[in-house]
Amino acid sequence: MGKLELVQTLKKSPGRVWNLGWHPKGEVLASCGEDKSIRIWAKDITAKWTNKMLLTDGHKRTVRQVAWSPCGNYLASASFDATTCIWDKKSGEFECNATLEGHENEVKSVAWSKSGHLLATCSRDKSVWVWEVADDDEYDCAAVLNAHSQDVKKIVFHPEKDLLASASYDNTVKLFRDDPSEGDWICCGTLTGHDSTVWSISFDCSGSRLASCSDDNTVKIWKEYPPGNAEGVPTADGDSTWKCVCTLAGYHTRTIYDISWCHLTGLIATACGDDAIRIFKEDQGCDQNAPTFSLVCTVERAHTQDVNCVAWNPVSKGLLASCSDDGDIKVWNFQE
Repeated sequence: MGKLELVQTLKKSPGRVWNLGWHPKGEVLASCGEDKSIRIWAKDITAKWTNKMLLTDGHKRTVRQVAWSPCGNYLASASFDATTCIWDKKSGEFECNATLEGHENEVKSVAWSKSGHLLATCSRDKSVWVWEVADDDEYDCAAVLNAHSQDVKKIVFHPEKDLLASASYDNTVKLFRDDPSEGDWICCGTLTGHDSTVWSISFDCSGSRLASCSDDNTVKIWKEYPPGNAEGVPTADGDSTWKCVCTLAGYHTRTIYDISWCHLTGLIATACGDDAIRIFKEDQGCDQNAPTFSLVCTVERAHTQDVNCVAWNPVSKGLLASCSDDGDIKVWNFQE
């Protein structure tokens, strides 16, 4: 078993805090929420996390998600005002140097590819957009993907490849890739198995597995079976098949709003509507085609309201950030 210890509760924000994003170097945290602003947090000389910047001139409505570019020089923010802003720190201060428009209503999520040359956005309008990022900071729409039948809640890029995963109110996860023969992006996989809205998704460090969490109170682990796989799982059109190899059920009592698969430790953290944070660890020696995970830690009252987001620090093992409808942002340390 392990213990999740509270390191610090950051200054309360007015209204709910929706999302957190760690800078690639792990030294800075961005938060966003209902107050239409973005806050940049970093440690001061006393090693306390403090609010270093407040970005207020980008959006007219709730900011739903923030995401740092792989180089760490840009911050993208997705808002209910139907736009995505790109913030640039070249001048020393963050400035909004691009506003991406096109979605019909709320933008729910934004994600960068590993190369930083692609950006993806998704919306309540059921679409996923892929943007090409040019060297002159121009953003051109490369594809509008309409594979989902409902609100798209979350998108994430594969940690190594230009493969995009999306989670939706239509109970599915879909996978997209660029198809040179078609000259366009295509849907190359649909993962079905959840009985209700899929709220969030997270790849493991290799990208060969994907975790999803849902309004059905379960977490599912999906494994990639590439063409010619040793297990003999059939594939089509040269694309991998993704199969659910594990379902974590009976641990959460309400909707699971977010999931984060740590690329340093392999631990999985979940954010739940029952106000709790839970940590799962894969059991050693288990069959990779039927893995098992154990619940190693639960903080029952991690927040006083719904936990909206959990995010593992990309550099510091065990460091976890969370945010909630209660307006709090908390930094935790997990120790086994």
